[in-house]
Amino acid sequence: MVSSPHEAMHRIFQHDLNLFSRVSEVLGFDLPTPVDVTVLPTDLTEAGPVERRVDTLLRLDSADHGAFLLAVEAQGKKDSAKPASWAYYTAYLWTKYRLPTALMVVCQDHATAEWAQRPVASGPPQLPTLTLKPLVVGPHNMPVITDPSEAHADLVMATLSAITHAGDPDIGAILKALSTALRDVPEDVADPIIEFTAQGLGKRPAMQLWRNLVAVDLSFYKSYISEEIRDEGRAQASADAILIILEQRGIDVSDDIRERITGCEDHGILRRWLARAVTAPTAEDIFEDA
Repeated sequence: MVSSPHEAMHRIFQHDLNLFSRVSEVLGFDLPTPVDVTVLPTDLTEAGPVERRVDTLLRLDSADHGAFLLAVEAQGKKDSAKPASWAYYTAYLWTKYRLPTALMVVCQDHATAEWAQRPVASGPPQLPTLTLKPLVVGPHNMPVITDPSEAHADLVMATLSAITHAGDPDIGAILKALSTALRDVPEDVADPIIEFTAQGLGKRPAMQLWRNLVAVDLSFYKSYISEEIRDEGRAQASADAILIILEQRGIDVSDDIRERITGCEDHGILRRWLARAVTAPTAEDIFEDA
């Protein structure tokens, strides 16, 4: 199953078609600024029965250096089968479009990034034939953007910073800078940034911090994704309050009951449970009419 961080790591390059140019500048690559970028179909399936899809595929055209293809792959963990798939993607795209083809792999942890950037040859050591050496983007080379003014200057780069550093100690400062930078931007600009950040964090602990920041710093936004994140934050706060009240009253809470409380996402139900937690003789009694 494709995870939300996986989707965020490559779809952000479809959202802002000039993001790769700015990423290449950060990494010190001397690439021409494209005059046009086109999102291409990602289906690489041939006539045979095997379906193959690259995550994101872009065509970048520059005035002086022509065009090239950029295949963007999101990688959440080491996978020994991936280098062969990546080699297939690049060779197939080169053959199909007759254009130079580059591969960029986006990662969220140092170990996966270090593994992904190792050159892999298709042949034996004496005959390497086709050598795969992707450009890897991750916490080892993406900027840590903790200044709200810097985040405001490039919201999409700040979002990529949050996504690639999702598991780093600095993630709290990155998210705070991003939420602060979003306070005075139009809602149609802020909404995809909020969504990509939420997707990129996935189920990591930092997701709760992002919910809280959206609920507090961006409370004036009324979009679906903003409301969804705020509702999740309110649900988590209500569940925590129920457990604290039961604990303070000396009432035992089994693992099953704790899981039921924290797993509930209906704010109305949680409010009823919270009211009953004040007087219920046992933890089970808060569910009396469930």
